[in-house]
Amino acid sequence: MTEKSPILMWFRRDLRLGDHEALSAACDSGRPVIPVFIYDEETQGQGAAPRFRLSLSIEALSKSLVEKKSKLILRKGDAYSCLSKLIKETGAGSVYWSRLYDPVSKDRDTRIKAALKKDGIEAKSFKGHVLFEPWTVETKSGGFYKVYTPMWKMVRDRDLPSALPTPSKIPAPDSWPSSDALNGWRMGADMNRGRDVVVSYCTVGETAASHRLGVFIANRVSNYQKNRDIPGVDGTSGLSENLTYGEISPRKCWHSGWDALHDGKNDAEVFLKELVWREFAYHLAHHTPRIVSENWKEDWDAFPWKTDERLAEIKAWKQGRTGIRFVDAAMREMYVTGTMHNRGRMIVASYLTKHLMCHWKVGMEWFAECLIDWDPCSNAMGWQWSAGSGPDATPYFRVFNPVTQLDKFDKDREYVRKWIAEERQNPSATAKSYFEAIPRSWNMSSNDDYPEPIVSADEGRKRALEAYESRDF
Repeated sequence: MTEKSPILMWFRRDLRLGDHEALSAACDSGRPVIPVFIYDEETQGQGAAPRFRLSLSIEALSKSLVEKKSKLILRKGDAYSCLSKLIKETGAGSVYWSRLYDPVSKDRDTRIKAALKKDGIEAKSFKGHVLFEPWTVETKSGGFYKVYTPMWKMVRDRDLPSALPTPSKIPAPDSWPSSDALNGWRMGADMNRGRDVVVSYCTVGETAASHRLGVFIANRVSNYQKNRDIPGVDGTSGLSENLTYGEISPRKCWHSGWDALHDGKNDAEVFLKELVWREFAYHLAHHTPRIVSENWKEDWDAFPWKTDERLAEIKAWKQGRTGIRFVDAAMREMYVTGTMHNRGRMIVASYLTKHLMCHWKVGMEWFAECLIDWDPCSNAMGWQWSAGSGPDATPYFRVFNPVTQLDKFDKDREYVRKWIAEERQNPSATAKSYFEAIPRSWNMSSNDDYPEPIVSADEGRKRALEAYESRDF
């Protein structure tokens, strides 16, 4: 490494220029910076919707870099092999990246860091994707938090440095290495015709994410506590999509929330709590990596959940044809927009795992295929929370009634009308768009009769409680 040897800035889920510790450090070094994105095996293994949405984020970052007279180099293949080849091509002496906290990414990064150092290359990782590094938040006894509320109380008043500014200049190398063409990767191919439907609901890139945060703080955070639970109202921030790809930093969101709270917008504290709930998922994934693939509470391992995805009830759940309106509306929202209202996520998860007695992994994997805001840590924790097998979980004996939940949170049925077409002579455009997004092989039409419930709310609850009573929790 010399004063003029380039730094490879390896972007992953931090696709922005502002408040970026790794990028700022690289630029401050005075050495040339070569931004890189690698479409490695781990990324290629993601679901259809996340890969498609990731491609949009990569494109937006690439444009932002061009505006800074820089360039994003794209390579496909094993991450270490791609980095090694780029090092040979450019004479780079360092690789910088932002840390990730899910077990797959951690294993990859640990392996690559060791290999690069063995090759004599400086490999430096920086805080990324979280407010507080998982090893910096401890209980009084020195362990990690297994319950959310005490963690919130611990970090609530912690000082957090201000967000870093966007680098004024990204030093360029004398010559650029070759780059793949993004469209050659065909990252949206598996979306099929649904791609053209979902794309209109995407809010892509750093500028759009910052604008989205600003609009939320200015117009919606004041009524956040109430409106965030009403799926027919635009009452949430919508930032999960942008946080997923690092188009905005959680630190920027945190400081904006605190500014709003100090300005007298008391509901901003609920928004801050949601940021820490997201944080809780990363801390758990770091300390107990089994949460992303196994029951966090091991005494659930013997529970007789159904897992055969050929079952009619699982197919009906995936297709939004359970006959339970809240469940079906939420599932259809996901297929059209790539996202789902948080209240809907709780209802569809409870219905699958409790009313239908199906394994939470079935739902987790389907969400991983369909959500543009998919995140391995948040997705896993959310599903285990709903199923009862996870940390801080909803009690196993609590079974959401999707009918009374609809009466409570969608009294006027605005949400149902928006997403279910079969019951109406003149269905909404959003409801009809579901049939334009789904696979043709499903052979569904807005002219179909709406189904009777495959399992009623009362019957499903009774069956779930009987199964729970036979287990020793």
